[in-house]
Parts: sequence; structure tokens; C-alpha cells
Amino acid sequence: MSNPAVITATYTSETNAPFTLSLPQTTPTSTGAVKAKQQSLSQLRDSVHSLQATINKELTQRMEEDNARAGTAAVDKKEEENYGEEVVEED
Repeated sequence: MSNPAVITATYTSETNAPFTLSLPQTTPTSTGAVKAKQQSLSQLRDSVHSLQATINKELTQRMEEDNARAGTAAVDKKEEENYGEEVVEED
């Protein structure tokens, strides 16, 4: 039997402390009742939502730290939406 897949998010930066978050490992039900599979998928969905909320919280905190270092109080909305992502501007 193979190991269950693990979803891990890792953040690294030259200016901020790194962090790594992982979903709790769950054993997917390969056989069994539909209800057991539904429960397993429901738990996975809840875990993904929790992981996403934690990532958003961590990145927001780091963005605020960056702004404090730069002495910037106001943040451009576009910059906030794309924080931590490489943005390629089209000509």
C-alpha cells in the first residue's frame, strides 16, 4: 500500500522568516461505504480551507512587516492582491 499524499506549503524570503505548513495526513478510503469516502473528502476540504486561511494570515503578517520596514502605511490594492507572486506585466 502506498503512502497517502501530503500537501505542503513552504514560504521562503530574503527579508522574512520562512514557514512551512502541511495538511494533517489522512488515510483515504479506497474501499468502503460511500459515507466513509464523503467524510474523508469533507475532512480534506476542511483541512485545505484551514491551510489556506493560515497561509493568508502568515503572508499578510509578512506584508505588514515589509511595509513597516519600508515606512509605508498605505498599500496599493494591486500589490496586495499579488503579494508573494511573480507578476509579469504585458505590453
